[in-house]
Amino acid sequence: MSRAWGRAGLVLLAVLLCDQVSKALVVAGLDRGDRDGVFPGIELVYVRNRGIAFGFLEGRGALLTGLTAVALVLLVVYFALHVNRPWLWLPTGLLLGGALGNMLDRIRDGSVVDFIDIPLWPAFNVADMAITAGVVTLLFALEAGPPRDQPD
Repeated sequence: MSRAWGRAGLVLLAVLLCDQVSKALVVAGLDRGDRDGVFPGIELVYVRNRGIAFGFLEGRGALLTGLTAVALVLLVVYFALHVNRPWLWLPTGLLLGGALGNMLDRIRDGSVVDFIDIPLWPAFNVADMAITAGVVTLLFALEAGPPRDQPD
């Protein structure tokens, strides 16, 4: 196993653990719809999202799970074919961990727990942050230049 696979796996596990633990704490500590101010402009709120970003495709859990599974398989295949590309392990781990965190919720409960609420933006969670960071870092990794000659 190359170091890139190990790094991606560690990032995946860290994201998945942080995501699932934070969601469990919110479910245990807040009633649905309750709000708790953390900092000015940031509140914890317990809501359920049956769709993806901004509630898009709400109520289409099987479709969302299927599309997510296909996207994850394509990501893993791309990573396997380009494992020596510098830093590609980071967005791979972030995207896999975030997508799996939300997918677990969707499979287990039929919806995703969202709990971070900032002004003018729908509530989101740790998995959503990892997916967003994963997309941004994927763009950087793809633009970083050619892959290294030696295995990582």
